[in-house]
Amino acid sequence: MIGLPEGISACLFDLDGVLTGTAALHREAWKQTFDAFLRERDGAGFRPFTDADYAQHVDGRPRADGVRAFLASRSITLPEGDPNDPPNTPTVNGLGNRKNELVLRIIDERGVDPYPGSVRYLEEAQKAGLAIAVVTSSANGAAVLEAAKLSRFVKALVDGLVLKRDHLRGKPAPDSFLAGAKALGVDPSRAAVFEDALAGVQAGRAGNFGYVVGVNRANQADELRAHGADVVVDDLADLLGDKA
Repeated sequence: MIGLPEGISACLFDLDGVLTGTAALHREAWKQTFDAFLRERDGAGFRPFTDADYAQHVDGRPRADGVRAFLASRSITLPEGDPNDPPNTPTVNGLGNRKNELVLRIIDERGVDPYPGSVRYLEEAQKAGLAIAVVTSSANGAAVLEAAKLSRFVKALVDGLVLKRDHLRGKPAPDSFLAGAKALGVDPSRAAVFEDALAGVQAGRAGNFGYVVGVNRANQADELRAHGADVVVDDLADLLGDKA
């Protein structure tokens, strides 16, 4: 038993926070990036970037979308700039690139560890014959999967590079998950979405997927349900019953 309704033939997993602990590294990199920016901009009026800011405005979204959403919450507007802006450029893309440079450095220093319960769940899903895709807004999806030794499970990857290439809207729009289902050749009604981000479960619900699993890594179970999760678990191994 893998804890999914009958008729589900594919699993679409978010990466950071669902399969690997890298969500915490992303949150740390965003905090360092935004706090430095806000200190320089606001001086004595500085208000730090919080975990609530991360959950509401950044988590699960493509990088530039997260920058825009958070800055808008503070009534701050920056020029868009160019995707190749250097990290010190005062633009949406420059700030996003500053964060990406930082998170890559953190990942390189600390490595990537998959959640043991998630590895067990992937093993059982694979044994059960379910098709597996990873759907992430991160442009570093392939590198993280390889570092975590999870590539062997994954039949299709939709990441930030694919979103940019195919002009797909990021979460909470369902486009990336719909692309994952298409890559696996399954109808969304026969696919389950696994997400830890509020924007992610919202995307799963918006795409009319057969089942949406909220993974409660940030003490927000009620919010995950409110945004569209059919079930909320603390760890994917919780879905395995006596196999956990």
